[in-house]
Amino acid sequence: MLSTAKQLKEHLATGLPVIGLMATDHAWPFLVEICQKSGLDYLVIDSEHGDFSDELVSHICQIGRLARFPVLVRTISCELSVIRRTIDLGPCGILLPCVESTDQLDQVRQATLMPPRGRRRPGGMGNYWMSDFQYETWKAEFEDHFIVIPQIESQSGVDNATSIAAHPLVTALGLGPYDLSADLGCCWNPEHEEFLAALDQVKAAADGVGKKVWAGCDAPALRAKGYTFLWVGTATSVLTNALREIVEEVKRPNETTSAENESPPPA
Repeated sequence: MLSTAKQLKEHLATGLPVIGLMATDHAWPFLVEICQKSGLDYLVIDSEHGDFSDELVSHICQIGRLARFPVLVRTISCELSVIRRTIDLGPCGILLPCVESTDQLDQVRQATLMPPRGRRRPGGMGNYWMSDFQYETWKAEFEDHFIVIPQIESQSGVDNATSIAAHPLVTALGLGPYDLSADLGCCWNPEHEEFLAALDQVKAAADGVGKKVWAGCDAPALRAKGYTFLWVGTATSVLTNALREIVEEVKRPNETTSAENESPPPA
């Protein structure tokens, strides 16, 4: 089976826009097919804030593998047992919340790589797609392509963005704009000078080592600023906005209705 992590990395390497969706409040297996049919490139299941069961996340990841559609999971933390458990559910990559130093990434590496390079103990249905379970297979089919995106969500993370971006485990840097603005004392003011300076510093750190920055939610505006690894919002927000637009369009008076309302009654 083609590694969806390798597929997503190859797409990122083209420099073309790579666009995904975050599932935070709601996630269900059919969402994978919805994302794929809509032309999106990946889906993120948010286990940091979402109240999803391991069984549900595992099934969504499995459908992603079978449909050859990349599914990533945002973890609760960088703690070793959390990372191990998340990877066993079968995602093609992970987002790590609030990374502030390479020490955290060293811990994640221990939980991601098999001995002798790490301390991972694999298990669970998320491993069944492997052709066999020899060490060289783990390395070639899984470890060499697994996607790791540390999110920068604090001033400490911004200060250490250069070393975090350069860490060999890191595929791309991620932005956590809301939490970052809160830590900077300008929550939520996305046009604040200090916040914009922080974003520029993170992007410069990633650019310096030839890596992308994962960013959202205003994908068109971010694309205009040179970002290509994007997410367009959460499943809930996208659905809400789409429904609001439909309702407003239906309720908006049209010219015929307005003319009829303004014409005098018959004699």
